Amino acid sequence: TVYTGFKVNSGEYKMMGLAPYGQPRYVELIKKNLVKIGEDGSFVLNQKYFSFTTKMDTINKEFENLFGQPRRKPEGEITDFYADIAASIQAVTEEIILLCAKHIKEVTNMDNLVLSGGVSLNVTAMGKLRRSGIFKNIWVQPAAGDAGGALGAALYGYYSCTENQRVPSEIDLMKGTYLGYKIKDKNETDDNELKNLGGVWSVHTSTKLQEKIADLINQGKIVAVARGAAEFGPRALGNRSIIADARKADMLQHLNLKIKFREGFRPFAPAVIEEDAEDYFELNGTSPYMLYTFPVKAEKRKEVIFGKTITETASKERSDIPAVTHIDYSARVQTVNKEMSPFFYGVLQNCNLIFGASELY
Repeated sequence: TVYTGFKVNSGEYKMMGLAPYGQPRYVELIKKNLVKIGEDGSFVLNQKYFSFTTKMDTINKEFENLFGQPRRKPEGEITDFYADIAASIQAVTEEIILLCAKHIKEVTNMDNLVLSGGVSLNVTAMGKLRRSGIFKNIWVQPAAGDAGGALGAALYGYYSCTENQRVPSEIDLMKGTYLGYKIKDKNETDDNELKNLGGVWSVHTSTKLQEKIADLINQGKIVAVARGAAEFGPRALGNRSIIADARKADMLQHLNLKIKFREGFRPFAPAVIEEDAEDYFELNGTSPYMLYTFPVKAEKRKEVIFGKTITETASKERSDIPAVTHIDYSARVQTVNKEMSPFFYGVLQNCNLIFGASELY
C-alpha cells in the first residue's frame, strides 16, 4: 500500500481498485523474494524487505530496490508501473486466500464459510472465492474490519461467558447493518439547527420523498440521503448514501473529482433491486452488503478504450451502466431487499432505471 503511494491501514481498498488497471507482471518476483506460500495457504514474509517490526514504516530500501523504482509519493502520478504492482499484489493475495479456503474445505468438509478481518473486505478476492465453488455458502461479516471486533466481543461475552445457547438462523440477523444512531422523522432540535444555518427545506411523506429523490436522479442530479438508522461498518447502503444515475457516462468522474475529491479511477458501486440483479450481473444469490464483485453481463458491455493516463481510461464508457462498471467489467453489487431496506427499495423502484450509484468506501 505504501509503495503504491497510499496510506497504510486505510488505503488498501485504493490499491485494490487500482489493480485492474495493471498487469500482474511481478507475481513471480514477489513469490520468489517477498513471500513464501505453503500449499495450505500459510505464508511467511521475508523480513529482509520489511521494517514494520522495528520502525514506523512498512517497507525499506531493499523493497524499493527489488522493483527498481522508489515508492510513489502520495501526490505523484499513478503510472502503469504502480498499477502493475497493485495487480501483482492482488493476484498473490487471491492465491493465498483460495489456497486457505481449499485447505479448510479439505480439513473440515464443511459447506459453509464465515469470514471477518480486514482482508475479507477485499471484494475482488471475495467475489472470486464465492465463484470458485469451494464452499456452498460464504458469509462475510459486513463490518469485517477492526470495528467488527466490538461485535465479536459482544457475541463472545453473550455465548461464552453465560449459559446462553446459540441457535443458528437462516435469516440474516444483521438486519441490513442498520444498527447505528437513528435520525428521527421529526426532531425540533434538527429544525432549529437548520434555521440557524439558514437552511431551506420541505417536509414529505416517505412515499413522496422516494418519488422526489427518483425524479432528481432521473434529472441527472446527485442526491445525499441521511435518514433512519446508520449503517454499521464501512459501506453506505442507502441510509447514509450518495446516489446518482449509473447510466450517465460522466457521472463517475463528476462524483470522484467534484463531490468526493478523490482519485478519478475509483469505482462506485451499483445498488439494484434484488429481483432485477441477474438482469445485469453474473450473480448467483444476493449481495446485500457490497462485499463481492460480480461481472457485468456480456450483453451489457462495451469495448474498453484506453486513454493516455489511468484517469483518462477510467472516464471511458465500458457498459450500459458506465458509472459503476470497473475496467475489468466487474461491479461491487448491492442487492436491495424490500423487507431489509424498504425506503431505498422504494427509491430504486421509482427511478424508472434500475440502478443508483451508491457511495463506495
